[in-house]
Amino acid sequence: LTTMKPFRFQQFSIQQSKDVFRVGTDGVLLGAMCNVKNAKKILEIGTGTGLISLMLAQRNVSAKILAIDINENAVKLASENFRNSIFNENLKVELKDFKNFETNENFDLVVCNPPFFEENASAKDVLARQQVELNFRNLVEKSTEIITKKGILSIILPSEAAKDVKSLAEEFNLYLVREINIYGIEGGNLKRNILEFSLAQKPLEISDFVIEKSPRKYSDQYLNLTKNFHVFGK
Repeated sequence: LTTMKPFRFQQFSIQQSKDVFRVGTDGVLLGAMCNVKNAKKILEIGTGTGLISLMLAQRNVSAKILAIDINENAVKLASENFRNSIFNENLKVELKDFKNFETNENFDLVVCNPPFFEENASAKDVLARQQVELNFRNLVEKSTEIITKKGILSIILPSEAAKDVKSLAEEFNLYLVREINIYGIEGGNLKRNILEFSLAQKPLEISDFVIEKSPRKYSDQYLNLTKNFHVFGK
């Protein structure tokens, strides 16, 4: 693995590699915002560096977390990042393809930051995009089989994909229970959505979130959200 500079958080450090999706804002947002409160058992699909699982381990110290990835390099990297963290006891990573993932367990939270590419990406990315291992139908359908009755499927995705995923969820009798509209910059366009679905119906919570108040200046919302994670101004 070609290693790069590690990404340091307050309570853990993430070794990174050129062969594995790097730490990015999407992962940080999902890790900091998804509903982890009552989760005893968590499954993260496509863990990459292990970032989201580590954030969830920090947010809920009693949860047992299983992270899976189809990429051998990612599993090695996440495994190392888990091992070097104080949350090691509660974290496990396995080389698995979610499409054929078999389990007798049910999970209180299934979390996923699926690989996706911006519309204007280069031809190389378009190819990768068409081959994205985990398509949304697959993700939604299989998640409904393994979440508990009150369990949650939590994902972050480009806002243009949100409508499709919502209608897919309806097809599988999943209710949308939480929707966060994420704007890159104050007054800018809607960029991402965090969507949370459950088999149990409850009132839908909708909120807006802004990452930057002006170019390269984080919003108070973002600073507040990540204050227990990021090492700011050090």
